Amino acid sequence: MNASKSYRAPVLADVAKAANVSVPTVSRVLNGTRYVAPELKQRVHDAIAALGYRPNGAARSLRSTQRTLVSVLAGGTANYGYALTIQGIEIAARRAGMAVSITVVESADDEHVKRAVDLTLTQPTAGVIVLEFDRAGISASRSLPDGLPSVVAGGGSRRVGSVPAALIDERAAGRRATEYLLRLGHRTVHHVAGPTEGKHSGRTEGWRAALKAAGAPVPQVMNAEWDVRSGYRWGERLAGRDDVTAVFCGNDEIALGVMRALTDRGLDVPKDVSIIGFDDQPLVSLWRPALTTVDQDFEDLGSRAFRLLLLQTEGQTNLPASVATPELVIRESTAPPPS
Repeated sequence: MNASKSYRAPVLADVAKAANVSVPTVSRVLNGTRYVAPELKQRVHDAIAALGYRPNGAARSLRSTQRTLVSVLAGGTANYGYALTIQGIEIAARRAGMAVSITVVESADDEHVKRAVDLTLTQPTAGVIVLEFDRAGISASRSLPDGLPSVVAGGGSRRVGSVPAALIDERAAGRRATEYLLRLGHRTVHHVAGPTEGKHSGRTEGWRAALKAAGAPVPQVMNAEWDVRSGYRWGERLAGRDDVTAVFCGNDEIALGVMRALTDRGLDVPKDVSIIGFDDQPLVSLWRPALTTVDQDFEDLGSRAFRLLLLQTEGQTNLPASVATPELVIRESTAPPPS
């Protein structure tokens, strides 16, 4: 990763040279204030596309010592993890005297990604933090120009690539949750996973690694969406199976759906089936039974991502990943298997 001061965004003169026209001609094409011959206009647009030129905004900021805006690219803002991570970024930025702008990447479609990145880079941004929680975020992080200070925030213990990363080690957490259920005496642990979102699921990898290390059977993964209804549908299927005594779920909403379906069919949680979730959303401690889950500190993730970005804007390079391992919060939804 190059230091931010080494990044040189293309300027009007570069576009003019590539198009073999004058700087005023380029300016007129961009501003639309005066007539420009179609052939010259096309040459200017071709040069802009080839150079990746973007008017003002990011280019001005990267040449300036006045860097007060942090841009966040995210596939969504309403989901629990997204919202708290952005909150963590905003709090850390405010303490540093900086503001935050948020651009939603509607999907991983090339046009949506390009539109979001272009919008971000036309702002006077000091750097970009990308939430790599989904396909849209992954695509956006791959579309940023070299040399622009940028950080990715997501799950994992390591990340391939030159962009610094703030991470939550979901693999270690998934393994820890599964090992806890095995220590309670369960023969194996079934897994209702969330969507993979275009990347390996650390939660699923940790679950599988724990079972293999213990010599326990590895059941087939059950793939759900990130919502209660999807968990409920899988819970309905699990309710009729005698071999299911413990279930590790991809997030808390899936876990609550599974739990509700089991209890609706006369099963007791945790007497008949133990359930573990992932995220530790605020209301799960008040559920009955209170949900055993993995506590991901998303606000801390956002804060760590901002710190990495700030170090880059100060010229530091080759920054190591910032990795945190979530804690298993043991409550009432887990117990030894029925005798």
